[in-house]
Amino acid sequence: MDTEVLDLPLSRTANERLHAMIPGGAHTYAKGDDQYPENLAPVISHGSGAHVWDVDGNRYIEYGSGLRSVSLGHAHPRVLEAVRRELDRGSNFVRPSIVEVAAAERFLATVPTAEMVKFAKNGSDATSAAVRLARAATGRTRVALCSDHPFFSVDDWFIGTTPMSAGIPAATTDLIASFPYGDLAATEEMLTRYPDEIACLILEPATATEPPPGYLAGLRELADRYGCVLIFDEMITGFRWSEAGAQGLYGVVPDLSTFGKALGNGFAVSALAGRRDLMERGGLRHSGDRVFLLSTTHGAETHSLAAAMAVQTTYVEEGVTARLHALGERLAAGVREVADGMGVGDHLVVRGRASNLVFATLDENGQPSQQYRTLFLRRLLAGGVLAPSFVVSNALDDEDIDRTVDVVAEACAVYRKALDAADPTPWLVGRPVKPVFRRLS
Repeated sequence: MDTEVLDLPLSRTANERLHAMIPGGAHTYAKGDDQYPENLAPVISHGSGAHVWDVDGNRYIEYGSGLRSVSLGHAHPRVLEAVRRELDRGSNFVRPSIVEVAAAERFLATVPTAEMVKFAKNGSDATSAAVRLARAATGRTRVALCSDHPFFSVDDWFIGTTPMSAGIPAATTDLIASFPYGDLAATEEMLTRYPDEIACLILEPATATEPPPGYLAGLRELADRYGCVLIFDEMITGFRWSEAGAQGLYGVVPDLSTFGKALGNGFAVSALAGRRDLMERGGLRHSGDRVFLLSTTHGAETHSLAAAMAVQTTYVEEGVTARLHALGERLAAGVREVADGMGVGDHLVVRGRASNLVFATLDENGQPSQQYRTLFLRRLLAGGVLAPSFVVSNALDDEDIDRTVDVVAEACAVYRKALDAADPTPWLVGRPVKPVFRRLS
């Protein structure tokens, strides 16, 4: 395919229908058509393994599957088999299912740093429950979140800190403090600025950069010394860093942690896990004030829990995390090689852990550029690669990776021309893609 002939008439029509009925045209802002070049936002028909097909019949090699949730590949047979076994047995009952016992046992065996677990359907519910639990346990109201991490929850306590804060009272965001990733001194300064006010420190234990030596252990010590709860948001690091998450890899145990995304391989399931004495505050076997922790009608849907158990078993038995790293390393090496060869290695930059790669598009001055991102995405789509990131799934094979690198090389040739012209506009063919968090449309 070439950009000049890539046409998505059925996707364009479907996008218009989506916008007519669904605010934003998608149920997740990161999936919106504003995140893609104009008139080149494929609407997906179906997927299998590492490939998806749009409604116009085009096939793509897909990266970042389901916003990192489908790490085993679409329609994974082992997961589907586990789900089908439950579908004929009912999915929700007026009392707990025995599947909940098995799912909790399986999770706690996989994440042995946790003592109790409660399941939900999405990550936002889990992180907000962790924050509520920390506030109840400490008697404090202020939440400290890592300012370098892009997303924690759809709830007001976090969204109020973003440019999309419309509708959120200032009183809510007044209770939020922030700290920079990797800087223990700045974090301690924040803790001393709000003495006896900080209920918790919440952060992703790792993202595009590895934690500095001793950083996570230092946070653990600060949380203990200042009497606040340490919460690891493991929505992304869970399974991709190790089966037990970043806490299992780095050996630092948080008080509470949250998991999701890869946990269900596309099925809706998330988890809040942590210390028994904290978690039990949302239970029945303690003498203090009860915390309304997580009480969701569909939190223990049997087929989603079955999917989660199948995912965990597959990761452990098949060494999925190691394979994700190997695939990511092959992709990163290939992309860097062709980018350097085309003279754009300082402008198309691959970052992150091999199992969780992202890319930055920098302009002629080395600054992040939505215009150059648009140019790059257009060329990837034209070559049959759907890649808002370079996050790999276990379903990719070497042929997929090599094909992707070939397409990236073609995109880099155009990138070089735009840099030489110091103006990517002729290659955009429409408006540039937009950041998710912005105040105005």
